[in-house]
Amino acid sequence: MRSLPTDDVAASVVVDTGPIVALLDADDQHHAWVKTQFERLRPPLITCEAVLTEASFLIARGGGEAASVIELVERGVLNIAQLFNSEAASVARLMRRYKNVPMSVADACLVRLIELTSQSTLFTMDSDFEIYRQRGRRLIPLLAPVK
Repeated sequence: MRSLPTDDVAASVVVDTGPIVALLDADDQHHAWVKTQFERLRPPLITCEAVLTEASFLIARGGGEAASVIELVERGVLNIAQLFNSEAASVARLMRRYKNVPMSVADACLVRLIELTSQSTLFTMDSDFEIYRQRGRRLIPLLAPVK
């Protein structure tokens, strides 16, 4: 996966489910790396409600406190972009385009957020974002652990 150099922090960072879960789960294999990234990035990081839903579910399934995800919003670490009222058609279009992957609602929302957010980078653990493209052709800048 592509990764930003340590001195190159994106103007806007959109965050996926994986880094949120890894931040809150000390047993996650990427916890230390993700914690370091969160410490160096300027909050708030942008995400969507679908990501919060996924992260809360995964934290609870692992025995953690699901509300800890929402506390990141309360503390100003995460800012929730409201997409569905104006972008539902675009999200659905992306999901149809990548149905072979398949693309989740959360992933489609994140790609759409990247398209709508100037100079943005996606903070993710998900290799599917190496397949997805913004605006049909452009690579999505990723902040991801090197595999």
